[in-house]
Amino acid sequence: MLQPLIYDIGEPGRVGVNLPKCDVPKVELPAALMRAELALPEVGEVQVVRHFVKLSKLNYSIDQGLYPLGSCTMKYNPKINEDAARLPGFAQLHPLTDECGSQGALFLMHELQTWLGEISGFDAVSLTPAAGAQGEFAGILMIRQYHIDRGEGQRDLILVPNSAHGTNPATVTMAGMRVHELPSNNQGNVDMDALQVACAGELRDRIAGMMITVPSTLGLFESTIVDVIATVQDAGGLMYMDGANMNALMGVVKPGELGFDVMHYNLHKTFSTPHGGGGPGSGAVGVNAKLAPYLPGPIVAIVEEGNADASEGGRHDMSPLQDARTDDEDVGATNLAARAPLYGFVMPEKSIGRLKAFHGNFGMHLRAYAYIRVYGDSGIRDVTRYAVLNANYLRAKLMKSYKAPYPRYCGHEFVLEGHFADVNDVHALDISKRLMDYGFHPPTNYFPLIVPEALLIEPTETETKADLDEFVAAMEAIAEEARDDPELLRQAPHTAPVRRLDEVRAAKELVLCCAPARPA
Repeated sequence: MLQPLIYDIGEPGRVGVNLPKCDVPKVELPAALMRAELALPEVGEVQVVRHFVKLSKLNYSIDQGLYPLGSCTMKYNPKINEDAARLPGFAQLHPLTDECGSQGALFLMHELQTWLGEISGFDAVSLTPAAGAQGEFAGILMIRQYHIDRGEGQRDLILVPNSAHGTNPATVTMAGMRVHELPSNNQGNVDMDALQVACAGELRDRIAGMMITVPSTLGLFESTIVDVIATVQDAGGLMYMDGANMNALMGVVKPGELGFDVMHYNLHKTFSTPHGGGGPGSGAVGVNAKLAPYLPGPIVAIVEEGNADASEGGRHDMSPLQDARTDDEDVGATNLAARAPLYGFVMPEKSIGRLKAFHGNFGMHLRAYAYIRVYGDSGIRDVTRYAVLNANYLRAKLMKSYKAPYPRYCGHEFVLEGHFADVNDVHALDISKRLMDYGFHPPTNYFPLIVPEALLIEPTETETKADLDEFVAAMEAIAEEARDDPELLRQAPHTAPVRRLDEVRAAKELVLCCAPARPA
């Protein structure tokens, strides 16, 4: 039985808050800003709290169960990350605080830049991009400016495989360049013949670079990636790696050592900072030495070297600008000798400029820092190992009931076809909607576009074998239902708060209030 909405249980005179006695002169509110009537219920505090708790329970979250979205997975966010981000010295630090008053924050950002560079094999990192797509944009702008500075402004083509993230071609267009699409072969790799034709033919002098996702959105590691990189660079282009799937590589493969020139990281995926609902995100970008001068700024640098003694153990004294003079010259000299490095913001020499107000989404930097600090180098490697193991376990189990278009070992995710040769009119959407009745969030639907009725599944490293087995059992049961009672799938979900919606119409005609429509 549905519980009554808060709009139906209000009664005149009920009060949910006790306001203090007014201690300022009362004035009339501007009539132009007043509405004649607001249909707000008069309710008590208990009713208000219950109302919003009920609404919160209607939302599925990673704290409730498996979230198998491929490509942009909702990874579990360790609670220690949230504790770190809420420390008063960070959470209450004003963004306009000068460098003298923000040395702790600057130190943390500098460390994070260094760690991300180490994990990926790049020489320099900027934390300023506010999302993965903005990190992509920064990468392509750097590539474009690099060629312009070399007198090769005619290089305006970016090669993009058809297995790329959808943001890749959009990024190229926004940067004022043109996309040249490359097909995939029957193994899911970039078609090397098509690549060689593009790089050796009349397009050669126009190639600015290539954007490629590794592993690809098919969940596959490009087995010919070294040859791909060499082919593009021999034609004078630069290699951009979409690092959204870096959680299948970190601690195992360094893209910079493979030969990539630039890559963005999704801190809001690989390093567990919150993701979903439109943000916030963080798309830090790493580059090799040739592109380092073009990084978006500002970036954090050591502007005054400290003393090694100050770095032992606690790393730094939080007041590096103080002279620490005392009446005792010996004590003062000792403090000065142990002075920590001074951190500050700098703009790279040929920077493409700012991409965001202030210095990026600092709360995301805190969470990523905590995540990396807790795991350490060996733990980061284990994250990758378990992400890949979990995905391959699911893939092997589900290939018995669903078609895998590329039956190879996968990275952190894999794609299935969400239809059955012996069942008419059952689609990936029907399977996903029915999965909701089993208590699971659906996987990504209809992406990548090159797979018919695609179901892109990523379990992440945090799910146990028991969790995965429950998901497999649900998917297998749905495959049986598709043959025994296909209408059950077509009408799903049956247990959700609302039934199947016209999703296109819902996106266009937003209903931003939970109050039911009243008859005229």
